[in-house]
Amino acid sequence: MANSQRRPAALDPVYYPVVGLALILVACVDFCDAVTVVDVYRLVQYDLSGVPFGSRLATLNHHAGSSFFASSSTVDLSRTVLMLPVRELDLELIKEYIGQGKLLGGLLLLLPPQFSPEKVETAVGRDEDFDLLRNKVSELEQLLIHANIPYPVYFSFEDDNINAVLAEVKRNDASGQPATATTGGYKLVVAASDPKKIASPTITNIQGWLPGLKPDGDSSQLPTIAIVASYDTFGAAPALSVGSDSNGSGVVALLEIARLFSVLYSNPKTRGRYNLLFGLTSGGPYNFNGTQKWLRSFDQRLRESIDYAICLNSLGSLGNELHLHVSKPPENTYIQQIFQGFSSVAEEYGLQVGLKHKKINISSPRVAWEHEQFSRLRVTAATISELSTAPELLEGTGSLSDNRLSVSETSIIRSVKVVAESVARHIYSQEGKGTNIFADNGSLAVNPSYVRSWLDLLSTTSRVAPFLSKSDPLIMALQKELADHTAEVNVQHETLDETFTFYDSISGRLHVYQVASVTFDLLLLLVLGSYLITLFSFLVITTRGLDDLISLFRRPPSRKVKAV
Repeated sequence: MANSQRRPAALDPVYYPVVGLALILVACVDFCDAVTVVDVYRLVQYDLSGVPFGSRLATLNHHAGSSFFASSSTVDLSRTVLMLPVRELDLELIKEYIGQGKLLGGLLLLLPPQFSPEKVETAVGRDEDFDLLRNKVSELEQLLIHANIPYPVYFSFEDDNINAVLAEVKRNDASGQPATATTGGYKLVVAASDPKKIASPTITNIQGWLPGLKPDGDSSQLPTIAIVASYDTFGAAPALSVGSDSNGSGVVALLEIARLFSVLYSNPKTRGRYNLLFGLTSGGPYNFNGTQKWLRSFDQRLRESIDYAICLNSLGSLGNELHLHVSKPPENTYIQQIFQGFSSVAEEYGLQVGLKHKKINISSPRVAWEHEQFSRLRVTAATISELSTAPELLEGTGSLSDNRLSVSETSIIRSVKVVAESVARHIYSQEGKGTNIFADNGSLAVNPSYVRSWLDLLSTTSRVAPFLSKSDPLIMALQKELADHTAEVNVQHETLDETFTFYDSISGRLHVYQVASVTFDLLLLLVLGSYLITLFSFLVITTRGLDDLISLFRRPPSRKVKAV
């Protein structure tokens, strides 16, 4: 029994050398394991009227560097991925580098942890340094969005692991030995396929009705007030574009206003003689393309029934001033009525409302404010916003710095009160009478918990329209919520304007490897070669004898050809 469990004697000479070789190979494999793995988010890639912008590549596989100034040495930065903390970034230097079209192997921009969408702290406690950093991030974002960059650009967040790697890369660069194939160092790898165009991206509009009270029961003959907010975003990194203020705050305000009026309209005794139309529109960053298609789906009678429309945009600022943006002349009777209604209510809450007039150019495709899409169809409309001027195209619509820390719940709640109270006083003809329909501590009071829960959700959910499917969980959640507060909900799916083309591969996993130098590789090759030669010689001697080994290296005897 014991003899049957013993290894054959013939294997004894082979067993231990093979085990030794296996251990060496395992050690080599372990040496190649990733030092750390982090989530990364690619700079947006898009075409505007056929002109390419953003990062045009996704695959990353180069050694790490920490400074543009390595170009003064023999290092070729076209094979280097620069790891740059945004807080230390020299914007003028990177602007010059991109502007001159210099090549990099890639760019990894490290954002402070406060900019992560997973951070849901409130705006309380912000300091001047943080505001300066937000401005820096916003400026960097606009630079990257409007540039055509022929190499991969990724964002990630500082943490202990990535900071440790960066510190060592900086030490190597400072010592004059930046990472290369010759010297070794850290290699950054993102395995990604070539970005592909998103075919026929969908934009989804959601609308809900609260029918007013009419004696004969036919509410379709009543005038309508529309309350509208665009819910999607655009930013340098689509996977991080949550837009807490622009326009998460507007969406939250609309949902709370819908909830308040659903309670008010649930009782026939308090139901007003106005229909209320709530619209959550898509395509906001793209000239409010979704709003345009939503309005054009209305029949003429519905459009003519709209008394006025109020568009909600960026209401979460800590300031005490709101702006009512209009396209019709300020002296217009309807505009004055809307402005006076908002202004008088705002004063009761310690706010000021300014009137901003901007004429629209029908021949231009550029639409700065959502109400302009109504105005183009001759529907009276206005946008209420904390912003005094409209952002440029693809700017200020969900930037990296627009997160939960940039929004105040108190400001949103005040804005909800101003809009809801102004609309209600108009419906019930209570202008100038000091009536407080949505008084605090009453059954119609604003619910801070409701505002906070939706704000937290939107502040952790990216909402770039081309990357939202028709059945995206966010769209389904908005549809369900609006259905809970309105009598009739309709969903409209449209295709985004062909002027804008987007590409996939918006996020990935970055593997950081510590790789050896060529010298180490040659030494390892020499050791393995010597080991294999010794192993071969040992096996031949033990199995066939020394003479057979020597005969392998003897010169074979020459054969003389006998002459005929």
